[in-house]
Amino acid sequence: MPSAIIADDERLMREQLKLRLQQAWPDLEIIGEARNGDEAVDMVATLKPDFTFLDIRMPGKTGLEAAQSIGNQSHIVFITAYDQYAVEAFERGAVDYVLKPAEPERLRLTVERLKARLTAPVADMSSMLTELANRIAAPAKPVYLQWIQASIGQEIRLIPVEDVLFFQSDDKYTRVQTARFEALIRKPVRDLCEELNPDLFWQIHRATLVNVNAIEGVARDLRGRHLVLIKGLSEKLEVSRSFVHLFKQM
Repeated sequence: MPSAIIADDERLMREQLKLRLQQAWPDLEIIGEARNGDEAVDMVATLKPDFTFLDIRMPGKTGLEAAQSIGNQSHIVFITAYDQYAVEAFERGAVDYVLKPAEPERLRLTVERLKARLTAPVADMSSMLTELANRIAAPAKPVYLQWIQASIGQEIRLIPVEDVLFFQSDDKYTRVQTARFEALIRKPVRDLCEELNPDLFWQIHRATLVNVNAIEGVARDLRGRHLVLIKGLSEKLEVSRSFVHLFKQM
């Protein structure tokens, strides 16, 4: 029975990829999950999986560094959201890749490629890994978060960031509000500020980020506070004094 491990620092991504792999390849046994590259290297040495799914960007040892350490012990499949610099190198290399989020149609193609490699020796990846490392190290345009992985009950939902009207944090969770539903994530607004495109999302309060395209207007209440009106919602979002300057041009 073919086996694999999944290494990704995002638990929701690991769960989503595991579910999609089970659907696309029921015979593939997921025998381990790692949160970083160091854990992945140890798991490969201990469990000896046929395939290792590695997120390129992980804390500690990255996916590329882990792949170098793993060498020919396992067939490597990279997980990446940064297709603009990675895909060409992957297509010419002896490994495959999964783009975040793991879409079923693309994953089926990956599975077919992996089945063909199951009985083949693991190819030498050194030149491809060097090329890919150089691409990642080269100056590039900022890569912003494109998807939000959120829980709605027992369901994992992947939400395009452009569909999010606003993010609002409390002590434990951050509310993700779209036009159709509300979801919760554990990532605070201060972290989202660093990962989202600042031209698309404005911080209007220490706990609130709003999609610029969702702003219908700005009003003042009887206390003189600025309130952002959101398209399609009756809810108004308070603007703290530190961020009032954003709306002077409106």
